[in-house]
Amino acid sequence: MYTAPRLKLLLAALLFSTGGAAIKACSLSSWGVAGLRSGIAAITLLAFLPEARRRWSAAPVLVGVAYAATLTFFVLANKQTTSANAIYLQSTAPLYLLLLGPWLLREPVRRRDLGFLSALAVGLALFFVGGEPGTRTAPAPLVGNVLALGSGVAWALTLAGLRRLGGSPEASAQALVAGNAIAFLVALPPALPLHVTPADAALLLWLGPFQIGLAYVLLRAGLREVPALEASLLLLVEPVFNPLWAFLFHGERPGPWAAAGAAVILAATVAQSVERNRATRLAATARR
Repeated sequence: MYTAPRLKLLLAALLFSTGGAAIKACSLSSWGVAGLRSGIAAITLLAFLPEARRRWSAAPVLVGVAYAATLTFFVLANKQTTSANAIYLQSTAPLYLLLLGPWLLREPVRRRDLGFLSALAVGLALFFVGGEPGTRTAPAPLVGNVLALGSGVAWALTLAGLRRLGGSPEASAQALVAGNAIAFLVALPPALPLHVTPADAALLLWLGPFQIGLAYVLLRAGLREVPALEASLLLLVEPVFNPLWAFLFHGERPGPWAAAGAAVILAATVAQSVERNRATRLAATARR
């Protein structure tokens, strides 16, 4: 019982981490992968999350718009830049979330957050130093990096929206379904006509039901029982393994500046998680 929730989070992170390599392996266009992946994921989430089928309201759909942008930008980025660049630039979402917090969530930036913000900003900047040359799996790194930044901003808006929903299981499940459904509807028209090979179909049947659908089901189940610090550290398996799968299956290597930026972002995220946990414990002790 003690390890089961943690295993669920680890498995969720591992499933999430396969996205970059699988997206690159699919011969469909960026729009085709984004649309079909999300369409299949929406059906999967509706099947496995019964709370998503209850009475809907406008708020989850609005959050779903931001989540749809996250999903779409992430696929577009992965087709243009390295998997490492895409996942680590998306991982700068806390930077935008902290900056938007005072306006969207009425949460002021705290002094202890400034070091984290600075580290994320440095890590982000390193991705744009040196000008990486295009490769077979990353033909336009600069374009992909900009798209990955868009994914990070959209993910920050998604997280802010989920927080505004007040932690409602029904509303958050509906936001996930809505986001995937919207991504499907937006991405499919530019992808037409579609020519799906058997290999593409197999990859899409991994990306939709497993890399998104099952991963989110496991994530939600694990988060109910695992403390925030442990959960955040376990989920770092995704950005660590994402570039590894791309290297093993595609021989893809991030540039030296991008690797340095990834290291800074990863270290800053770990440090922030530990610091936030310490602050929470101190606050709980003071209330006793």
